[in-house]
Amino acid sequence: MMQFDRVTVAKEGRTILSEISLDLPEHRIGVIGNNGSGKSTFLRLFNGLERPTSGRVRYKGEDKTDLRQHVGFVFQNPDNQIVFPMVDEDLAFGLKARKLSKPEIKTRIDAVLTELSLTHLRERLTHQLSGGEKQMVALAGVLITRPDLIVFDEPTTLLDLRNKLRFMSVLDALPHPAVVVSHDLDLLAGFDRILHIEDGHIIADGVPDVVIPAYIARSTC
Repeated sequence: MMQFDRVTVAKEGRTILSEISLDLPEHRIGVIGNNGSGKSTFLRLFNGLERPTSGRVRYKGEDKTDLRQHVGFVFQNPDNQIVFPMVDEDLAFGLKARKLSKPEIKTRIDAVLTELSLTHLRERLTHQLSGGEKQMVALAGVLITRPDLIVFDEPTTLLDLRNKLRFMSVLDALPHPAVVVSHDLDLLAGFDRILHIEDGHIIADGVPDVVIPAYIARSTC
C-alpha cells in the first residue's frame, strides 16, 4: 500500500532517516528500535505529518498530497489528539471538517461507538476519562474518518495491563492494515513483518520470529 523510494529526512544539518526504500503491502507491520533511532519520524511520513527532504513516499503507487485523507494516525498520548470537552463533540470534529451532513455524522458516531463498545462514553467529559478510555476514544476518532491504513505511535506505552490487553484485542480485530511503532514486543509478536530502525537506517526487515530475537540480543550486548 505504501512505498518509500530513497527517502531521507534531515533537520538542522542532522540526518534523521537515510535512503529508506521499502514496499509495504503487509497487513500488520511493526517498527522497533531504540529511542532516537528515527521510528516516529518514519511513522509520520505515512500521513504527511513529516515530509521527505529527498526521495518519494507513494500511496498505492501514486504521489499524494492528501495522505491524511487515507492514513489515520493514533498518537502515543491521546491528550494530543482529543481536543473537545465531550466525547461525541470530539468524534464529530473530524467529520465536520470534511463537511459531512449532521445525519451522516450521527450515524458514524453511533457506529464507531458500538464497534468499540464505547456507547456509555458518548456524553462523558473527555478530561474525566481514564487513560485506557482516552486511548479508545482517540482510536474511535481515527476510525470514524474511515481511513484505508492506520499508523500507531507507541499506543500501549501509557496503558496499564488491563487496558493494554484490551487495546491489543481491539487492534487484532481491526480489518484495517496497520503500522505500529512500539517497544512492546508482545504486541508485535503476531505481526506479518517487523522493521528494525537504528540511526536512521533499516538494519533488519523480516518476520517477528527472526527480527525480534536479534533485536533483543543486540540490545543486551
